[in-house]
Amino acid sequence: MRAVGGGPFDMAAPQPAQDRRWTVGGGLARLSCGLLFAVSTVLPLGFMMASDVGAQGVTVGSKKFTESVILGEVLSRLARHTGVDAAHRRELGGTRVVWGALLSGDIDAYVEYTGTMTQEIFAGQGVESEEDIREALEAVGVRMASPLGFNNTYAIGMKEESAQRLGVSTISDLKRHPDLPMGFGNEFMDRGDGWPALRERYGLSHQNVQGMDHDLAYRGLEGGSIQVMDMYSTDAEIAYYGLRTLRDDLGHFPVYNSVVIYRADLVDRYPEVVEAFRRLDGRLPESKMIAMNARVKLDKVSDSQVAADFLSEEFSVRSDVRVETWVDRLVVNTKAHLTLVLISLSAAIAIAIPLGVAAAQWARFGQVILGIVGIIQTLPSLALLVLMIPPLGIGAVPAIVALFLYSLLPIVRNTYSGLHDIPNGLRESAIALGLRSRARLRLVELPMASRSILSGIKTAAVINVGTATLGALIGAGGFGQPILTGIRLDNMGLILEGAIPAAALALIVQGGFDLADRVFVSPGLRLSSET
Repeated sequence: MRAVGGGPFDMAAPQPAQDRRWTVGGGLARLSCGLLFAVSTVLPLGFMMASDVGAQGVTVGSKKFTESVILGEVLSRLARHTGVDAAHRRELGGTRVVWGALLSGDIDAYVEYTGTMTQEIFAGQGVESEEDIREALEAVGVRMASPLGFNNTYAIGMKEESAQRLGVSTISDLKRHPDLPMGFGNEFMDRGDGWPALRERYGLSHQNVQGMDHDLAYRGLEGGSIQVMDMYSTDAEIAYYGLRTLRDDLGHFPVYNSVVIYRADLVDRYPEVVEAFRRLDGRLPESKMIAMNARVKLDKVSDSQVAADFLSEEFSVRSDVRVETWVDRLVVNTKAHLTLVLISLSAAIAIAIPLGVAAAQWARFGQVILGIVGIIQTLPSLALLVLMIPPLGIGAVPAIVALFLYSLLPIVRNTYSGLHDIPNGLRESAIALGLRSRARLRLVELPMASRSILSGIKTAAVINVGTATLGALIGAGGFGQPILTGIRLDNMGLILEGAIPAAALALIVQGGFDLADRVFVSPGLRLSSET
């Protein structure tokens, strides 16, 4: 008598454990031990490597729009000109991400705007003037240089022909056209000086309002899917697309003077770098910033080259611009992406399988486990990444932890289901053979559940590969980096540079686990499942 479907043990003639060669149970046990070893060694090593990035020298940050990236390049090149090692953590996402990175010490400086600080960072704290801003910054260990020379205020815009046809020249005029579809940047949809406050101030009743990436909104306006959008007054696209800037007749938007803000301890660590930053005070007028944005967005010149040219022209600061090929970027992004996926998935496997076993053995405890991992899975991935920043900072570490948490549910659930669905007759047969609980788990239950477990791991791995692209928003790199840059620069080639390798890696992972299914799962179990 044998287990249904050619199970892993023979009821009529059970072999002694010491006579067994490679069995499915032994394979899974060795696999688990190997994963535990990998987690105990690779995971801490990965964390240490990630935390060491930017530990020496100066680290400059930037948000994920072109102007911020250019200015981040300017600051990092100025710092390097003083002889200090400097790194640029580019395209870190929105204001809250970069501000949080500054407070935590993951970056030392970046360019912010006074209006953003009064309306968003210090909203509701009575911070209005530049002196108020300086005092509020000092209270959290941050200092502010003098304005760079341009005011990049928010503005509301429409296509010129549409605005002329509808007779719209001010924001108040929008009240007469409540059916106009609007598209605003995702950050503008929620920030203190954004859409909610603008709607209240002007009494707007528009319902067809959607959040989207700021750069994609220009394409939506050009394509006609939206009629109104938020703009930055220094955007090169305003002139390029022939847009009308609606007059802020009620004075809703404050002044957004661009300023360098930096950690107070930078003065003690690298005073020469702070002095270099202050050379920018008043040296960057609005016309110059618009021209620099246009070179990157419209002329497709790299932001590094534009920053280097500005410093050479204004301060005679010479700096080399390294030209990266797509192969160079592919190698770097592949290493970063594989690091995120392998470490987080290995940790999830090592933790989730025991949790699934525990959930199957103890019913009440199992429901708690499944409930917790289920709740984690419902959290939006971007929100979970942002939640990781306060305790862990930016970079690979918070991304790895978030991916680890997202990988738990499929593995825990499939381990639980695989063990829970084993027929009672097989369990009773194993008990009749005199197998103790651990032996039953290793020799009977795990082998019988192996296909379900591997299916859960495969699901987690494929999800992990796709979700890891969002890690670029918090400086973790990977295939999400060229995707973000491609969206920002309207460069389909860069988008595909990240999307195609990510899709290929997902297919490779799926194929690898299909192969593992043949190695670790009993042929009888595969046959039983297929029939």
